[in-house]
Amino acid sequence: MRRPLAILAGVLLTGAFTLPASAAPGGEDFTIRDPRITESSGLAASRQHPGIYWTHNDQDTGAYLYAVDSSTGETVATITMTGVGTPRDVEAISMGPDNQLYVGDIGDNDGVQWPYVWIYRLPEPKTLKDQTIRATQYVVKYTDGTRDAESMVVHPKTGRVYIIDKHEDGGHLYEGPAELSPSGTNVFKPTVPVDMWATDAAFSPDGRTLAVRGYLGGIAYDWNGGKLKRLERISVPLGQGESASYSPDGSKLMLGMEGAGSTVVAEDAPGAAGSSDSATGSGSSASADDGDASGNNLKVGAIALGAACVALFALRRLFRRR
Repeated sequence: MRRPLAILAGVLLTGAFTLPASAAPGGEDFTIRDPRITESSGLAASRQHPGIYWTHNDQDTGAYLYAVDSSTGETVATITMTGVGTPRDVEAISMGPDNQLYVGDIGDNDGVQWPYVWIYRLPEPKTLKDQTIRATQYVVKYTDGTRDAESMVVHPKTGRVYIIDKHEDGGHLYEGPAELSPSGTNVFKPTVPVDMWATDAAFSPDGRTLAVRGYLGGIAYDWNGGKLKRLERISVPLGQGESASYSPDGSKLMLGMEGAGSTVVAEDAPGAAGSSDSATGSGSSASADDGDASGNNLKVGAIALGAACVALFALRRLFRRR
């Protein structure tokens, strides 16, 4: 009777832990398994390759980008960028129009105040394999002096590039030129405050929402043509949270961490139905809502597991009597 009991146990436990799957690939939690990726500092969802996310280390042995399959957590392609200098502190990656990848070498590791920083642009490859791709390098300066920054986004409709500086008391959204120039210097100017110690940011696929994350939380803004309007708070996993991207269909906000074997957590995208925060603009209830949802999921899982254990215990007693 052990074999039927084992099969039944598997069925019960599978039922206990089965959760509804996302309708679109790339909208579920995953773990980055590549041992080379120890400081994942940016995340960008592919539009050409369902379920693929691009990431990078903030410091690496070369100018590398990694294509990670969210269904397995494995790296399926490594891109070596040429045509660029030696990267200093690569902190962000974003997908722009026409499947163009933008990479932000915009940080200040070791507190170095660089007089200029770099942005790299390259086409996302149509075939996922290890390859070398020539990138265009842009020199960037700020109108108000050197900045430490870890957040760079590209508007999915206009292609305009924005940077958010990293400051403990909150930073600013910096707007780049309408079109970046590979010759000369691209000057970014501050436009509106961002109430966040920002470690990354992401545009929704339709370009209407800007999500900004930090170590302890996040804020979703109505883009409003660049005149940000606060919508709601964002719940983030605690830890060295360094990356953010929307899932390709915009239903999830993917939040990544630094460290070997780091996890990317999928949260419901800002503006989901039932969020009182987006109606009030108070920014006070989204985290609680997310917490309740997570707690409810845990309770459901615990109840299901408990029911499975009780059923198994009863079945064991029944078979022993036989």
